[in-house]
Amino acid sequence: MNITHDQNLHTSQTSRGSDTLTDGVRVQVEPRFIAEHSDPEQGRWIFAYHVHMTNTSDKALTLCTRHWSIIDGNGEQHEVNGPGVVGMTPRIEPEGAFEYESFCPLPCEWGTMEGSYVFCDDEGNERRAMVDRFYLTCD
Repeated sequence: MNITHDQNLHTSQTSRGSDTLTDGVRVQVEPRFIAEHSDPEQGRWIFAYHVHMTNTSDKALTLCTRHWSIIDGNGEQHEVNGPGVVGMTPRIEPEGAFEYESFCPLPCEWGTMEGSYVFCDDEGNERRAMVDRFYLTCD
């Protein structure tokens, strides 16, 4: 099992979201506050985030695992690790794309998320696609 890393990491901020290109995978994230599912009086703010990933490499890739580091506005850090995303381990062909939406509950009105996905090619090689920090805010 080999993990390859692209020395040409490209990252940029887009409003509160992020846009990161690592090792042949571009990950774009756009977060938004979901007021109708939040209950500030009970200390619960709900944020959705839309992820669009594009395989810019010349090999088909399967999304194997994800890792998120979530820091809420109170300074508490939470780590999330697991297989695939939203119950799927999608295979993305060269120049293909996959997108999904998920959510993150917070105990306060703002926080940040950042992390990575591990993709596997057909030869069993792994590559880590980074997700630059994005911001979960109510405004």
